[in-house]
Order: sequence, then structure tokens, then C-alpha cells
Amino acid sequence: MSQTRQQILILHLALPSLESDTVAWALYDGATPSGTPPMQSGDSYDPPYLSVLEAMRDGWNVLQVPTLPLYTHGYEHESGHLPYEYVLERKVTLHE
Repeated sequence: MSQTRQQILILHLALPSLESDTVAWALYDGATPSGTPPMQSGDSYDPPYLSVLEAMRDGWNVLQVPTLPLYTHGYEHESGHLPYEYVLERKVTLHE
């Protein structure tokens, strides 16, 4: 009997384009066995996908696209959160 589980991938891009380079990421894997950490942060040098478009071509579905930031005059160069965050998901099959 097979069951499906959800995986969530969060990609932060350098620019709002779906083809832009991934600069940070996190993967939440609901298919991991119990007792295994379900989250993998972007702490390695190589992202799982170079762009959102590449992830889509591998079967990921885009759930959320970023709202473009509004920059207040005088604060254009302030640092803060990464503004171009995309949330993707896919279902994977578990085989028992």
C-alpha cells in the first residue's frame, strides 16, 4: 500500500524573476521517517535548484509568490528580510 506525503520548498531568489538565482532555501520534508529532522536549511553551498523555474520543471508546484517590496523614500538601502520568497510543494509517494 502506498501513501503520499507533502514536501515544502522555500526558495529565496536574488530578483523577482522565476529564472533568477537562488540565494537561500529551506526544505520541509513530510516524507522523512519519524525521528528524522523534517527540515533542511540552506546551509550548504549548492541549492537544491538554481531557480524556481528549474524546480517547477522537476515537478514542484508554486504555492506562493512574493509581494514586491515597497521602498519608502530614504530607506531604499536598508537591509532586512529577503524579499523574493517563493513557496513550492510537491507530493511524494511512500512505498511500504
